[in-house]
Amino acid sequence: MGLEAVEPRTPVLVGAGVARQRSAEAGAGVGELELMARAVEEAAEGSGALLRAVRQVLVPRGTWRHGDPGRWLADRFKIVDAHSTLAELGVLQQSLITRACAEIAAGQADVVLVVGGEAAHRRLRARIAGLELADPVAEGVPDTVWAPGADILARVEIDRHLAVPARQYAVMESAIGAARGRSPADDAREIAALWADFSTVAADAGQAIRGRAVQPDELLAPTGRNAWLASPYSKWHCSQMNVDQAAALLLCSAEAARRFGVARDRWVFPTAAAESNTMVPLVARPDLGRSPGFAEVGAALGAGVRDATHLDLYSCFPAAVRIQRHELGLTGRPGRELTATGGMAFAGGPLNNYALQATVEVTRRVLAGGDGLVTSVSGMVTKQAGALWSDRPAADGFRAIDVRAQLPSRPVDPDYAGPAEVVGCTVAFEQGEPAVAIAVVEGAGGVRSVASSTDADVLASMRTDPWVGRSVRVGGETFSI
Repeated sequence: MGLEAVEPRTPVLVGAGVARQRSAEAGAGVGELELMARAVEEAAEGSGALLRAVRQVLVPRGTWRHGDPGRWLADRFKIVDAHSTLAELGVLQQSLITRACAEIAAGQADVVLVVGGEAAHRRLRARIAGLELADPVAEGVPDTVWAPGADILARVEIDRHLAVPARQYAVMESAIGAARGRSPADDAREIAALWADFSTVAADAGQAIRGRAVQPDELLAPTGRNAWLASPYSKWHCSQMNVDQAAALLLCSAEAARRFGVARDRWVFPTAAAESNTMVPLVARPDLGRSPGFAEVGAALGAGVRDATHLDLYSCFPAAVRIQRHELGLTGRPGRELTATGGMAFAGGPLNNYALQATVEVTRRVLAGGDGLVTSVSGMVTKQAGALWSDRPAADGFRAIDVRAQLPSRPVDPDYAGPAEVVGCTVAFEQGEPAVAIAVVEGAGGVRSVASSTDADVLASMRTDPWVGRSVRVGGETFSI
């Protein structure tokens, strides 16, 4: 398609960059601000004038506590009059990209930079060694702070051992396996096979944070540092946030890309983005192994989801991928086709900017041919989003779709006592040993609660026997057979 066929306000991704480092030597390398700057340099390679035309810098919050990283980056690259935005935890990572594209399409912005990064591994190594890092600090207050509208967790989940993400997602796994009629052992094998596929993608790309692919047996019978966390999860099932990674996306209007002489073979077009921000905590969801919000996101994006050649499904935990594969109609795809990076457990899962990393990888592949899909999750599959990318613009222009899903929910009563049915469960471990059995239960009238048990027989049985659908008796915080 020629330049003249692209509407001037069509949003275009003209540069995508990543920066990575991993050193065992404490204090080596650079901090997250410098990593973000390196990613920006890669994204803007050959387009310095365009970079200086940026008027908005959007940054997702990380584990760091910088005041205004967007302003720091603007000053670093001599960008004047840039509006800085910091998106807090709980805002979908895709939302920053979608906002940039929508404002470009509406003529409210011309050139926008979206960038995020972490140096959590570096800080961890320094802390272990007792070193004081002298990294630069981004002072100040952003022009805009973007915060989520509600809490992700229910109070009863926080109070009753279910605040840890690995435990929440492990509970989802139990519901997924039960719905498919599988025993815990059979379902654990399917999860291990899926995750081994992901690890192979990371290894083949030379991005495996452990330097190699992981075998299914290593996930089924963990040893050493790969300790059990919450059945069926060991450490290697979970997103690894202690990494040093950054990503940057340089977006602009087609008119700006022409004006600044960006070669047409560098253009990638966002064609549609959809997100659902309706928040229902896990304990209140009618089916703990499903996500109606993702189903509606998929429906809003249409056939492009199933037609996409290059995919990266948000992969904080296996349950997130399995839920998305089902709700988006991708069940026929093998695990290796569901990730472009190798996933957050194996290619690295920086706390709040992985979707940017995935977008970099998917859009690079789109440049070589085929369309792309990147999804995003906030919380415990609490919010859901997806974006489609192509080497050609959408015929009807970029679509930003706010899926205002009316999601069903169950009433929650922490004080419920009486007969109930287990709708999801896991055994949580402490220091490698089973410590507490946690169950989401449904009592009379559909009321929900969270209860636990430390009975040795329950701890042993819940790891090997089907418990979803089992009748128990709830007495406030605890349950018994």
